Amino acid sequence: MSDSVQHRIELKGITKAFPGVLANDAVSFKVKPGEIHALLGENGAGKSTLVKMIYGIMQPDAGEIIWDDEPVMVANPKAARKMGVGMVFQHFSLFEAMTVLENIALGMDGSYSQASLEEKIREVLHAYDLKLEPHRIVSTLSVGERQRIEIVRALLLEPRLLIMDEPTSVLTPQEVGQLFETLRKLSKTGCSILYISHKLHEIRDLCEAATILRGGKVVGECDPREETPKSMAEMMIGGNLKQISKAKTREFGADRFVADGLTVPGEGDFGVALDDICFKVRAGEIFGIAGVAGNGQNELLLALSGEQPSSNANAILLDGQPIAAMDAVGRRNLGLCAVPEERNGHGAVVDFSLTDNAILTARERMGMASSGILKGGVATAYTSKVIDDFAVKTTGPGSLAGSLSGGNLQKFIMGREILQDPEVLIVSQPTWGVDAGAAAAIHQALVDLAENGSAIVVISQDLDELLAISDRMAVINEGRMSKTLNVGEASIDEIGLLMGGVHGDPFATAEMTEAVHVH
Repeated sequence: MSDSVQHRIELKGITKAFPGVLANDAVSFKVKPGEIHALLGENGAGKSTLVKMIYGIMQPDAGEIIWDDEPVMVANPKAARKMGVGMVFQHFSLFEAMTVLENIALGMDGSYSQASLEEKIREVLHAYDLKLEPHRIVSTLSVGERQRIEIVRALLLEPRLLIMDEPTSVLTPQEVGQLFETLRKLSKTGCSILYISHKLHEIRDLCEAATILRGGKVVGECDPREETPKSMAEMMIGGNLKQISKAKTREFGADRFVADGLTVPGEGDFGVALDDICFKVRAGEIFGIAGVAGNGQNELLLALSGEQPSSNANAILLDGQPIAAMDAVGRRNLGLCAVPEERNGHGAVVDFSLTDNAILTARERMGMASSGILKGGVATAYTSKVIDDFAVKTTGPGSLAGSLSGGNLQKFIMGREILQDPEVLIVSQPTWGVDAGAAAAIHQALVDLAENGSAIVVISQDLDELLAISDRMAVINEGRMSKTLNVGEASIDEIGLLMGGVHGDPFATAEMTEAVHVH
């Protein structure tokens, strides 16, 4: 790969407008060959629109894209791939009923025999130490495994510019270390990497340049290695980032929510069975559950929330009352609220208004119905309060849930449950896809809820999130729960090894510890 060119890609005055919003306003920046360049900004700052134009999904209204020092018109994604642009999206474009191999074949522009493509895929998996079985059906895969399909698909192109949108949201610390080694190797071959992430400590670790967007404009550039995560977050939001304020002396009450020997068979061929899950959460406590996607988190949320009742009523206790045999409505009536990982279709019905979505989970607790008759005014007032308190960007309570951006819908769903002031709150991925400012606000709301006496269980793949807000935590791996660790005493290495499934095998432990210390 000859790299006499000065810049792999340069954007000059790129502008893109949609009805009522200027997504990109005269954006200009450059990426050198082999450079790992971060694109930073809050939700709605214009990052996704920008990379969609580089990848040919959209066309700019004004400005030009210069590739290898020559102006180009990127007509469509196929043209982008032909130039050498690979992209790993945050939202996956996969056919659930097909295998990994079939999905990758659909994304390839050339024609390959199944055997030769499988061989190429296995070479990439081996070279980059990615675990994925080409013959698995996609519907049976976790979020993390689905993301690996997109990464493999992009690497098969041998790209000269790789765009990565939130690539580590589902990886263990050890896997992040391995991915970064992969990206560094790739950059040494001259491949440039444009990296979008909300995880600012990762950007600092990996990237050598950053362009910061706010409201569609470039507001700054920096060398992340010379910044702190806090200073970069403040450039993004254009103000001071609030630190989580926790009372110095937290008083915990009695055990409020207890799982004792919770066992659930796995659904279908690839569902993860839950095996003898045991943990206790006291009143006033936040209990974190870490783990890599696909280790039983979804099954655990369904079992704890009541969507998947258990035959053993005593496997879950709420304030001493056996609830494991109850359905979700029965548990909600006792004060248990829940937020699932998947917001579209599970946390919210996208074709319903925000008010109707509030009625779905809050009607009993917030007095929105009496004798089977809905009180529209009460429901609308509650929805408006959620929108105001959680700074949800929307035109009002009557807006369809599907019209909100992912981050804003997440804020709405979290607010809808938190403002019910539940005795117990179970939440999976509380800040999935929200920016630094909104994540800080959600974290503070969870801490405040706990300080009022609620017992909170947070299931998250974001280890930093759990370490910041939890009082105690455990790790779920292959449907089994580790011992409970006190946050502050647990080392990142120990948690990472538990996430990777290392339970006392000395050889594997040594090997995986080395993977953490690659830098």
